[in-house]
Amino acid sequence: MSVDKKREELNRRNRLAELGGGEERIKKRHAEGKLTARERVNLLLDEGSFQEMGKLVVHRCFDFEMETKKIYGDGVVTGYGTIEGRTVFIFSQDFTVFGGSLSETYGAKICKIMDLAMKSGAPIIGLNDSGGARIQEGVASLASYADIFLRNVLASGVVPQISAIMGPCAGGAVYSPAITDFTIMTKGISNMFITGPDVIKAVTHEDVTMEELGGAETHNTLSGVAHFAAENEEQTFLLIRELLSFIPDNNMEDPPERETSDPPDRLNEDLNSMVPDDPNQPYDIRTIVREVLDDNRFFEVQEHYAKNIVIGFGRLESKSVAIVANQPDHLAGVLDINSSDKGARFVRFCDAFNIPLITFEDVPGFLPGVAQEHGGIIRHGAKLLYAFAEATVPKITIITRKAYGGAYCVMASKHIRADVNFVYPTAEIAVMGPEGAVNIVYKREFNGAENADKIRQEKIDEFRERFANPYIACERGYCDEVIEPKFTRSKLIAALRMLDKKRDQNPPKKHGNIPL
Repeated sequence: MSVDKKREELNRRNRLAELGGGEERIKKRHAEGKLTARERVNLLLDEGSFQEMGKLVVHRCFDFEMETKKIYGDGVVTGYGTIEGRTVFIFSQDFTVFGGSLSETYGAKICKIMDLAMKSGAPIIGLNDSGGARIQEGVASLASYADIFLRNVLASGVVPQISAIMGPCAGGAVYSPAITDFTIMTKGISNMFITGPDVIKAVTHEDVTMEELGGAETHNTLSGVAHFAAENEEQTFLLIRELLSFIPDNNMEDPPERETSDPPDRLNEDLNSMVPDDPNQPYDIRTIVREVLDDNRFFEVQEHYAKNIVIGFGRLESKSVAIVANQPDHLAGVLDINSSDKGARFVRFCDAFNIPLITFEDVPGFLPGVAQEHGGIIRHGAKLLYAFAEATVPKITIITRKAYGGAYCVMASKHIRADVNFVYPTAEIAVMGPEGAVNIVYKREFNGAENADKIRQEKIDEFRERFANPYIACERGYCDEVIEPKFTRSKLIAALRMLDKKRDQNPPKKHGNIPL
């Protein structure tokens, strides 16, 4: 065969691979408003940067006449490219080929790029759109899923892993995204569940739609499985690109910096009045967070789940920081089961990838109730405590108002290795609020006393004056400085500069045993 013929043969095979399941299926995808696997890759990555691997791979199944149905690529596009010049490894499942179902060779393609990502120290991005295991291949398909799960676990805390759900993701397939660091679901076209509506109806007699069971809104508001809900595919890719801008390529590097013209010593007088005089009046903690960060930009994570705690990324003096903040505007900012889990997982991610933790604290305690106690609030709250205590990155805490009881200890207090603890003049640090404390301490004095209500109010006022302030904690060295809120930005930046070369470590061990 001549050189020209060989070149023609190569081009023919490449064209077949690029057609995936064929022109008719591609047209159907476009008619549904969906992009193909390759279009998604090219839209996400820097233009012209994608380098494909395994383009001509085919399956090795000979059962059910599958030997007559071989398609180049075998249902998944894999390779590497760049996002804003940074190398990333990527796989994109192709629903036009056998419904995106996973085969032995398909799994091997994904494992190959995951192994390379670990060796190269680069993020892994998965674009999920698959009908699940390829039934014709039986246990070989299941084994391939397990091979991927193992690599997800080994890569955890070493390189960032991001999953985009852009179609179905069901059964065992959901465990790969669940292990990864961030999951983005595209509204209207994505769903995740272990068992589908038909199986649920047969077993439990519950009627539920796919969207209700495992759509983007469900997993962003109710289950907490997902971190973001994108309006469409284009926004999904914008979210991935922005998310990556805050996190490093691997656990040995620092996060990327982004230049800003925002002065480090910028003051904002409005901050002095953002915490209400009334200790029971709600306010949105995000207004304070935004005012402090570079260019007032806060990239919130899991915005719609467990709203009583706020997590996300921002920058201070061009450097990436992580924000964990109680939200007085929702459930008064109490810690409960879901908010503890949400905060703990985020703290551990940031610690693994060298992102400093900034905690804004206004917490009246843990949410009381039989459901919380029976649901294991003790265990779940301990996760957040464990995560903060374990973290060795720079940790700075600002107490804006309430810091009561065990929740005070949990929210990055000085006692669990926070480096710098600032408090506003409005801070109240105590075992509990004045009302509750007086009811316990002076209970006998109120029983049968004349003017009991008057005496009670006097004691509450006395307690608030003596204990509901930041100064006793500062006298003991538990807080480092009482600051005017308008200086928050400059104080944080000065502290981060000081902590830039911080080195801390935990005792030698295989790993700890977080109370899961």
